[in-house]
Parts: sequence; C-alpha cells; structure tokens
Amino acid sequence: MSTELIAKARSVLHLLAAELGEPPVEVSGEPLEELIATVLSQNTSDVNSHRAYDSLRRAFPRWSRARDAHIDDVIEAIRCGGLAETKAATIQAILRGIGVEDGEPSLSGWLDGDDAADIARLTTFKGVGVKTAACVLLFALGRDICPVDTHVHRVANRLGLVRTASPDATHEALQPLVPPGKAYAFHVLFVRFGRRVCKARTPLCGTCPLYDECEFEDRHVIASASARLRGDAR
Repeated sequence: MSTELIAKARSVLHLLAAELGEPPVEVSGEPLEELIATVLSQNTSDVNSHRAYDSLRRAFPRWSRARDAHIDDVIEAIRCGGLAETKAATIQAILRGIGVEDGEPSLSGWLDGDDAADIARLTTFKGVGVKTAACVLLFALGRDICPVDTHVHRVANRLGLVRTASPDATHEALQPLVPPGKAYAFHVLFVRFGRRVCKARTPLCGTCPLYDECEFEDRHVIASASARLRGDAR
C-alpha cells in the first residue's frame, strides 16, 4: 500500500473534520435493528426509510411476529419506504435465517467478531450487500470498518485515493487507507461531503476545501465557470 495514499487519506480526513466538524461516535449495540433499518434505507430517502422502520415496529413490536407474519402484512407495513415487496422478502429471510435468543430472532452470537467473515455471512442473504453489512458492523458494533456507499465511492475516486469501478471494489481498496480508529469519522464525513459539496452531477468545485487534494479531471472547468459567475478567478 502506497505510503503517499495513506498520508493523503489522513490529510483529507483532517481537512474534512476541520470543515464539517468531527462527528460524535454513536454505536447502537443493536445489530439486528441496524441491519433491518439499513435494508429499508436502500434506494429511498432517509425520511421514507425512517417512516418505514417506525411503521414496521408499530405493526410488529417483536421481530418474531414479523418473521411469522404473512408477507403481505410486512409489505403493507413498509410500503412507504419503497420497494416494499423486495425488502419484505429480505427482512423475513433474515429473521428466519439468523439465530434465536429467548425465543426471538437475534444476531447475538451469530457474528463471530471477524470483519471479513461476518460480512461474508451477512451477505449470504439476498438483498444484503457489502455496504449494508459494513454498516451493521460499524454503527451497531463499533467495528473499525468504513462502509462504502455511492458518496464514499464517488469522493474517494475523485480524490484519487482509489481507482475503482464499483462501491464493493472501493470497499476493498479503501480499508487499508483509513487511519486506525477513524473509520466512523471517515465514513460520516465522506458521506456529508458527498451530499453537500462533491455532488454527483453538480459538484461545488469552485468552493471545495479539498480542491488541491483532488484529481477529478473536470474540477478546473467547473471551478472556472463558478469563478466567472462570481466575477473572480481561482
């Protein structure tokens, strides 16, 4: 692994923390809840996914009830989150395929503590990808692993930290670059930066705090256009 890339990743993280603020680490300790919530978040807004999760828990206060319910009832409970038929099938497959503790579906004891092995185990469920599995390990269990969604994938490639074609490939290439103990901050700050500044279609290159670190080939054109609109030059 290139020492230059490791140093660059540290520098980028420092700049983002200075610009956006260091995010407080919040670990839920609830891996099953995190897994199902992340499934519900796929291909929808945060607002809709939260509504779907709340609706699911109101309809099924115990996971065993969601596991044993007719799938149409689960679909109806999460319809507001979109892709309800697909997500309902994934949720029931998870609830039926994991362990049981005190009569309830549980991931306690089902994950063995090895990141690669736990991701492999979680991704055996159709509808659970590497990003979803990594979110469970990070946000529920406090593992030092950086989930790669579309924002992290895009920003990491534009910065030249990785040169990959898919988020899953970025996941493998990026992990060695993340400073030890900083996976939580790395993920959260890259997502925030991708949403606010390094947007997919209209990146704000003209005011980007990472402009000098960036290797995005169109950044000069975009920044120059922004400068002309402001009446100045970069």
